[in-house]
Amino acid sequence: MTVTISRLSLSHKLALAVSPFLLLALMSMVVTLWVSWQLNGGAAAVNEAGRMRMQAYRIALTVASTTGAGDQELPAHIDNFNQSLTLLRRGDSARPLQVPWDSTVQQRFADVERDWIQFRANWLEHRPVSLERLTPDTVDFAADIDLLVNSIESNMAGWTSTLRLLQIGVLIVALLGAVTLLIAGYLFVLEPVNLLKQAIGKIQDGDFAFRVARVGNDEFGTLAEGFNGMAAHLQSLYGNLATKVAEKTAELEDKHERLESLYEVTALVARATSLEDLAQDFSKCIMSIAKADGVALRWSDQAKRRYLMLAASGLPSEMVEEEQCLIAGDCFCGSPAPENALVVIPIRSLPMGSLKQCVKAGFETIVNVPIRVHERLMGEVSLFFHAKVSPSPAERSLLEALNSHLASAMENLRLNAVAREAAVSGERHHLSRELHDSIAQSLAFLKIQVQLMRGAMQSQDKAVMQSVLEEIDIGVRECYGDVRELLVHFRTRANAEDIEPALATTLRKFELQTGLRTALVITGNAVPLAPDIQIQVLHIVQEALSNVRKHARASQVWLRVEQQPVWAFEVCDDGVGFVLNDNPVDDTHVGLQIMAERAQRMGAAFQVHSSPGKGCSVRLTLAGHTQTVQADNEPAPAIFN
Repeated sequence: MTVTISRLSLSHKLALAVSPFLLLALMSMVVTLWVSWQLNGGAAAVNEAGRMRMQAYRIALTVASTTGAGDQELPAHIDNFNQSLTLLRRGDSARPLQVPWDSTVQQRFADVERDWIQFRANWLEHRPVSLERLTPDTVDFAADIDLLVNSIESNMAGWTSTLRLLQIGVLIVALLGAVTLLIAGYLFVLEPVNLLKQAIGKIQDGDFAFRVARVGNDEFGTLAEGFNGMAAHLQSLYGNLATKVAEKTAELEDKHERLESLYEVTALVARATSLEDLAQDFSKCIMSIAKADGVALRWSDQAKRRYLMLAASGLPSEMVEEEQCLIAGDCFCGSPAPENALVVIPIRSLPMGSLKQCVKAGFETIVNVPIRVHERLMGEVSLFFHAKVSPSPAERSLLEALNSHLASAMENLRLNAVAREAAVSGERHHLSRELHDSIAQSLAFLKIQVQLMRGAMQSQDKAVMQSVLEEIDIGVRECYGDVRELLVHFRTRANAEDIEPALATTLRKFELQTGLRTALVITGNAVPLAPDIQIQVLHIVQEALSNVRKHARASQVWLRVEQQPVWAFEVCDDGVGFVLNDNPVDDTHVGLQIMAERAQRMGAAFQVHSSPGKGCSVRLTLAGHTQTVQADNEPAPAIFN
C-alpha cells in the first residue's frame, strides 16, 4: 500500500499560502494610515474654519464698537483672518492640517475668499456711516463659512466611511489569512504527519509492506524516503529472519554434534589401555559419527611400504581378511595423498577391477583420512559408504580433528610403552650394578679362596686348609648378609616430598639387622630433593651402614642431615676405625669405592674421616662436584654427646 505527499518544499508551500494575505494586510494598513492622516488634517481644517467664523463675528463687533480701542484691535483681527485663509489654502504638515479638497470644498472656499474681499471692502477699508447692513452682511459671510465647514465635514464623512470599510477589509483579510494558514497547515503539515503516523502504526502492526510515496522534495518527502528505507530494511530482516534462525540453529546443532563427537573420542582415548582396544573402539565411534557403512583403520610401518589393518567395522569378513596387509600403491587405500589431506575416492567412476572388494561389497565412495603424528604420516582411516558422499569443509575438519586425537592417543600409548621399557631396563641396570657392587665382590673373594683351598688340598697343608676354610665361611656369611641387606634396600623407597621417612626406615631396619643403636638428627629447612637424587643418597647411606656392620665393630651409629646452607649427609660410628692412606678409596676399600662412584655420578662431594680406635665418619655434600678424602689422626666428629 502507498500514500502520497504533495510536491514543493514546506517553506515554499507556507509562503505561497500566506504571502497574498500578508500583502493585502500591508496595503490595507498603508491606506488606513493615509486615510487617518487625511481625517486628522480635515478635522484641523474644520477647527480652523470654525475659528474663521468666530473671527468674522469678532471683526463685526469691533467695527460696531464706538470706542477707540476697536480701531486698534481691528488690524490684528484682519491679520488673523488672513492667516486662517492662508493656512487653509496651504495646509500645515506639522499640526497636521490639510483641507480635503474636492470641487465643492474648493467652490465653498472660493466663495469665502470672495465674500471676505467684499466684506473687507465694505466694512473695513471704508468705514461707512451707517451700520444698518453690518449685521446682515456678517450673517451672510458667516453662512458662507458654515457652508465651507459643512463641505469639509461632508468630505471627512466620506473618508471616515472609507476608513471603516478599510478596517472591515483588514479584518476580513486577517480572518481569511488565518483560515488559509490553518488549511495550509493541515494540508502541508498535519496531514503528512498523520500519514507518517499511520505508516508507523502499520509497521508496528507487522505490515512491513506499507510505504509512503515520496512525490515531492519537501521535508516530509525526505522523512517519507527515510521511512520507506527503514520499512524496506525491516521487511528484509523480517523476511530473512526465519531463514537466518534456521541456518543458525543448524549451525549450532552441527557444532554441538561436533563437540559431542570430540568429547566422545576424547573420553575414548583417555580410557584406552592398549592399541588394539583403542583402534577397535575408535573405528566403531567414527563409523557412528560419520554415518559410514564401514570403517578400516590401518597403521603403516616405518618405511611406509605396508599398511596393517588394526581394526575394522561394518566390512565383510572376506574383505577384512583380504586387506589385512596392503602394499603401498597396490590400492587407493594404501596410497596417501601428496598433501597428506583427506581424499574422497568415487569407486564407480574408477576403472573396473581397481577396487574389486569394494565393488563386491556394494560401496560407492571411500573417504580416506590420514593419521599424522607431528606432521608425520603414520596411517589412515578409511570410511566406506554405499552412496555418493562429498564431505563438507566442516565435516572434513571434524574427521581430521578426530584422527588427530587418535594419533595423539596412539603416540601416548607408544611413549608409555617406551617409558615402561626404559623403567624396566633402568631397574635391571640398577639391580645388576647393585649385584656387581656388593655380592659380586664377595663371590670374587670366595673364588680366590676356593683356588687357595684347591692348592692347599693338593699340598695337603692342613693349617692353610683350615685358615682358607675359615675365610670361606666368613665370605659366605658376608655374602649372605649382603643378599639380605640388598633385599632390605630394594624394599626401601624414597618419598617424593621428603627424604626423612626413608632415612628413618633405613636406620630402623639396620637396628633390627645388627642390634646396634642408631640416632637421626635433621637440621634446617630446604626444598625437597628430587626422587632420583634421594635414591642415590639412600644407596650411599645404606652402603656406609653396611661398612659399619662389616668392619667397624661399633656399638652406636649416628646419621646427621643438614639442609642449610646445602644438603649434607654424615654417617658416624664409634668403632675401631682404620688408618687412612693418601687414597683410601682403592681396591682394598670396596665399600668406599662404591660410595665414591655414586657421589661422582651425582656431582657431589664425598669425604671420609677416620683414625684407629676413634671410629669413622663418611660425609656426602650435594653442593660440591669434587671428591675429597681426608686422612688424619683426629677422632670422628662428635655429633652427639
